[in-house]
Amino acid sequence: MGTSPDPVELSSRIIDTGTAEPPHNRVTGELTQVDEDIAVVESFSHCWVIRTDEGLVCFDTSGAGSGTAVVEAIRAWTDDPFHSLVYTHGHLDHVGGSGAFMADALNRGEPRPMVLAHEAVPARFERYRTTNGWNMVINQRQFGGVRKPVAMGIGGSGRKFLPEDVAEPDTTFRDTLTIEAGDRSIELHHARGETDDHAWGWDGSNLTAYTGDFMSWVFPNAGNPQKVQRYPIEWAAALRQMLAIGAERVFPAHGLPIVGRQRVELVLGDLAEALEHLSGRTLELMNEGATLDTIIHEVSVPEHLRDRPWLAPQYDEPEFVVRNVYRQFGGWWDGNAANLKPAPESALAAEVVALAGSVETLTDRALELAEAGEIRLACHLVEMAVAAEPHHEGAHRARANIYWQRRKVTRSLMSKGIFAAAARESEAELGEKVVGDPLGESLGKALG
Repeated sequence: MGTSPDPVELSSRIIDTGTAEPPHNRVTGELTQVDEDIAVVESFSHCWVIRTDEGLVCFDTSGAGSGTAVVEAIRAWTDDPFHSLVYTHGHLDHVGGSGAFMADALNRGEPRPMVLAHEAVPARFERYRTTNGWNMVINQRQFGGVRKPVAMGIGGSGRKFLPEDVAEPDTTFRDTLTIEAGDRSIELHHARGETDDHAWGWDGSNLTAYTGDFMSWVFPNAGNPQKVQRYPIEWAAALRQMLAIGAERVFPAHGLPIVGRQRVELVLGDLAEALEHLSGRTLELMNEGATLDTIIHEVSVPEHLRDRPWLAPQYDEPEFVVRNVYRQFGGWWDGNAANLKPAPESALAAEVVALAGSVETLTDRALELAEAGEIRLACHLVEMAVAAEPHHEGAHRARANIYWQRRKVTRSLMSKGIFAAAARESEAELGEKVVGDPLGESLGKALG
C-alpha cells in the first residue's frame, strides 16, 4: 500500500548478497501486507498486525508522536476492530502509541482492545514516573542529533517521559501466555534481553516469530551506557530458542522482515554468536582477575561478523556490551584501586594542570592528539583542562572542537549523542558555536 521498496524483497536481497542497502530501519509510516492476513506499518517502532476472525492482534503500537498515523495506516487496510495489543517490552517507542489505538476503539464505539505484556512492564512504567526528569535528560542526550524526537514521546518542553494516555497492561504473564483470537493461537514467551520485561511472539501455524527488539538490523542494544541493565547472555539464548523452535520468518520491531529458514539461521545465528562471544570472553577475563580497563580494550566482535549489514554498530556498540556484562556480574568498581573512593575530578585535574604548567599546555596537547587520530586521549586531556578551570575560554573552545570531531567519526547513535552534548555544553559556556553543527542526520538515517 506504500511506495517504498517491498521490505521482504529488500531484506532478502541484502541477506543473500551480504551487501548493505541502507536504510535498513525504515520509518516510512507505510503499511505493507506481507501475507494474506499479516501486515506491518514501518514506523518507530513497527506495528505488526495480524487479522483474525475476532479482530486485529497488534504487536507494539509505535511511539506517542506516531501512534495516530499508525492507526490511520491500519484503517486504510481494514476496518476490523482491534482485539489485542501486545507490548514486546515497555520502551516508549513500543507502547507510546497505545493511546491512539484506544481512541480509535472509543470513536468507533467498539470494545477497548486487551493489552498484554510481561509482568515487569507495570513496574517499568512506575520507574519512568519516579525518574521522569532523569529519563528526559538522558534521552535528549542520547538522541542528541535529533532536533524533535517526538515520535518517541520524549521531546518538547513540559512533556512527561511516559505519556499519560499510555495504556496499562490488562493481562500480564511471567513465562509464557497464549493468545486465542479467532482462528489464531499465538504464544508469548518472556526472555530478558534489551529489557527485563521483553517478550516475543510465536505463531506455530506459519513458523513466525514476532521478535520485538531481539532483532533490529543493528548491533544489539545490549550495552546502552545511560540506561539500566541489559542482558546479552539471555538475549543470545532467546535467539537460539527461536532457531530451535523452527522459525522460518522473523518479524522485528525495527528493520526488515526476514523470510526463509536459511536467512533466519544466518541472521539470528550471527546475532547470537556476537553476543555469546562478547559475554563469554568478558567472563573469562573477569575470572582471570582482569580489570575493566583491560577487558574493554581486549574484547571485540569476531572478525568474520564485523561487516554484516545486520550487525552494524549504528545504535549501540560492542564495547558497551562488554561493560554491561562486567556490570551485571562484577558490580560498579572497575578494578582500579584509586577509583574505589576517588578524589574529586576537579582536584585531580588541577594537579595535572599544575604539573603541566598551564591549562593551555593540556589543550594544545589535546588538539595535537586529536589531529593525530588519538581522539580518546585527546578527550581525557581536554576534560581535565575544563575541570581544572571551568570557565576557561580556550579550554571550552578546544573541548567543543574535539567532541565535534569525535562525533563525526563515531558510528553509534548513543556515542554521537553524548559527544554532541559535551560539545554543546562548551558552546553554551562560550555563548557561540565553535564549528558548524555537522549533524543533520535524521534518527532513521542514524539507525539505518
